[in-house]
Amino acid sequence: MPHCAAVPDQIDTDYHRFRLPYKRKLDEYAPVDSTQSCKIKRMPGVDEDSFRGDIVSSSFSPSSSSSIFSSSSSTTLHFFVRTSSKTLVLHARPDETVENLIARVGAITGLPSRELRIIYGGRQLLEGQTLAECAIENDVTLQLLGRLRSTKFPQSWWVISDMLSEIHCCISLQPNPFCRKRKDGVAYSIDALVEKFIAITPRKEEDTVDHLQVFIMAGAHIALVKLYMSPSDLNREIAEKAIRKFLSSDCPSFLKSIQRQYSPIVLEFCKLLACTVGRKDRLYLACRSTLGYLLQSQDRTFFLDSKSKNLIPQLFPFVAELAEAVIAGLSSDTMDVGSTSISDFSNFLKALRLAIQDWLGGQKSIPKLMFKEPNILCEEWISSLYEIFIKLLNEVDKNLDTIDKLIVQNPTSQVQSLWNRWSKTLTILRECHKFAKIYEDTTELLHCVLFARKVPLNALIKLARRNEEYCWLLKLKDLTDYEAKRKLIMMLFPDRSDNFEVMHEMLIDRSQVLAESFEYIGQVDAEELHGGLYLEFKNEEATGPGVLREWFCLLCRAITSAQNVLFLPCPNDRRRFFPNPASVVEPLHLKYFNFVGRFIALCLMHKVQVGITFDRVFFLQLAGKTITLEDIQDADPCLYMSCKKILEMDDEVLDSDALGLTFVREFEEMGGRKSIELLPGGMEISVNSSNRKEYVRLLIKSSFVASIAEQIHHFSLGFGDMFSNRKHLKLFFQSLDLEDFNRMIGGSDKLINVKEWKGHTKYDGYNKNDCQISWFWKIVEDMEEEQKRNLLHFWTSVRYLPVEGFRSLGTKLSIYKASKSPKRLPTSQTCFYRLCLPQYSSFSIMREKLQFITQEHVSCTFGNW
Repeated sequence: MPHCAAVPDQIDTDYHRFRLPYKRKLDEYAPVDSTQSCKIKRMPGVDEDSFRGDIVSSSFSPSSSSSIFSSSSSTTLHFFVRTSSKTLVLHARPDETVENLIARVGAITGLPSRELRIIYGGRQLLEGQTLAECAIENDVTLQLLGRLRSTKFPQSWWVISDMLSEIHCCISLQPNPFCRKRKDGVAYSIDALVEKFIAITPRKEEDTVDHLQVFIMAGAHIALVKLYMSPSDLNREIAEKAIRKFLSSDCPSFLKSIQRQYSPIVLEFCKLLACTVGRKDRLYLACRSTLGYLLQSQDRTFFLDSKSKNLIPQLFPFVAELAEAVIAGLSSDTMDVGSTSISDFSNFLKALRLAIQDWLGGQKSIPKLMFKEPNILCEEWISSLYEIFIKLLNEVDKNLDTIDKLIVQNPTSQVQSLWNRWSKTLTILRECHKFAKIYEDTTELLHCVLFARKVPLNALIKLARRNEEYCWLLKLKDLTDYEAKRKLIMMLFPDRSDNFEVMHEMLIDRSQVLAESFEYIGQVDAEELHGGLYLEFKNEEATGPGVLREWFCLLCRAITSAQNVLFLPCPNDRRRFFPNPASVVEPLHLKYFNFVGRFIALCLMHKVQVGITFDRVFFLQLAGKTITLEDIQDADPCLYMSCKKILEMDDEVLDSDALGLTFVREFEEMGGRKSIELLPGGMEISVNSSNRKEYVRLLIKSSFVASIAEQIHHFSLGFGDMFSNRKHLKLFFQSLDLEDFNRMIGGSDKLINVKEWKGHTKYDGYNKNDCQISWFWKIVEDMEEEQKRNLLHFWTSVRYLPVEGFRSLGTKLSIYKASKSPKRLPTSQTCFYRLCLPQYSSFSIMREKLQFITQEHVSCTFGNW
């Protein structure tokens, strides 16, 4: 690491700048008697006059203490101990400990020895050392100091004092005779002292803050940076190792919760390193990354306590610095931005946004007047930060334009190979989206830029690998097409590949598919369903994905069956369903709706189209929206037309009470006729021209909201169980239109295109020009639509294709030349989309065999795997 000659003013070359503020001279600290006086107590046997002079001699007999030695000994040292206004003359042997010396001084002065410290040569003498180890010689002067009682953390100060002493010795290249040693006799290193300081951190949050503040108050951060700037490689290594103790995530579990409190210390390191060794230094970059991580993990109370007005100017330089790095990467030929730069930018931007929100008070964003027409009353950073946003947005726009051109010029395979480079663009767009929230109307500006770049944006989404961070794009419904939206939707669900080894196993009886599936799906912990599913039908050989697809279709048919009273079909579209208000006749109906919610989510997770769709009255309530008259048109055409007539009826006719309507809803339930008042006293309130809109509103609410509210609630609970994060439930339904949802769950309702089917089929053992293949496709073309679906289901376990058709199945279908007798029926291996077709000798024989397997009761059974 190059040595930087520039030293900031705050890093003083005089070691005494590192002396700690917790010591003071003894004339400021005296024992207090009952009258609160500050006289020094006179000890028995000591002449009071001896305290009045400048020098007080100490001469004790050997019998006075086992640790006090005669001054007549040939090895006795003669030295002075200075208080603020007095000097004591003492004699002691070189092997006497500092602890004994302090006890003697305490006995002479009457001061408590536990509060006393002795300083020599700018260093505190450690109590366990001898005078000889401390290099005390004849006629030297020692300084007596006392410890302030005001500090709650004496041990914190002791550790920092030892560390500063060690740093001073490293810088001066002198051994430290005063270093404190561990129990094993080995001296503490600087990084070990930092570890010790961290290890003694109090558990209480308020004490944690005060303890860590000792590090800054003592100037320990300045001392370590000064050591890091040393010409000595060893010193730099020692300093870096010590500083990185605050950056390491490898700390004891009990410290994890308080690690975020390190941010003030790491911030000081960042500021010192930036102005000394520069912003490209590896230690500075590590400190910056750690600071960003610590800040983004803070809760809002941290920013409230830190006074956002003071915090914003400290965070802004980091955001500006990292934004420049991101812009530089985007504008490069490779359009590549370092992942660390993006991550750090995201972390600091989040912290800055929180600080700005607190600074704004009740406002959500900075008003336009403050950044578009800056004046002297506005903070300087406001306009500077806005300029950074505009510059970043312009660079992203150029980037998307370049991607658009590359997509047009390059084949799909080459485009996919460029994804690693382009993926950063989506991540940066996410940060632009967050950035835009800081300023008024800038979200609309971002939207305009993205709307103009819809083609490259959708291409990037379709190429994107699984990442929940992209899901913010779901909120911009007009920017994404169906395929891109479906890709984003699937990111809300758990990644099944992560849990593929943990399979949820099921053994199902076809005749009891609903009841047994309810036990396997509805009565287990939801996380057990987040991985793979393994299913077998009782008394059948087949297993694998094809069998699983068959189970989805069978169970869906059972759920929507009229005999199970859970759902009602729309009169004019039997594939379209909504909850049945009469489901209350089933005692477990609410648990079943929870189970159905899980099942429908599993269909989406496993990308199985089951051929049903949801009606508007069902879907809109899942999305938290209000039901209007137009929304019930498919669910109840008769009620819809009746309400339309009431609303369009002539005022005079309606006011004449010719219809005899009151605010009552009548309906059939369990074979009987029931009625409900739409509002209190509704039986007595006639419908007229002035209240008919309210009548229609209440009638719709009673018929399609209140009557199925509990069913929809439990369905939502079950559906939400399948998300990796339950908060995604609301985003899921609000980001999709009903048509998009029905495409995902129901598949295509178009007629099967045989030409496309043929083009998506390969041959194994056959040639496309063989007569058997020609006969096969001729027979398929002549089939009824239901026969085609049965054949497709027999072949693949897919009855309803995805909206995109055969190409969305992922792999081609195949026709395999079976070696079995031509008298045998065709078989299939649905897991591999393989139809095993015997070599029939005539067109008529093949047609007969195919017509047999396209009967519904035959196409829904399995033999081989």
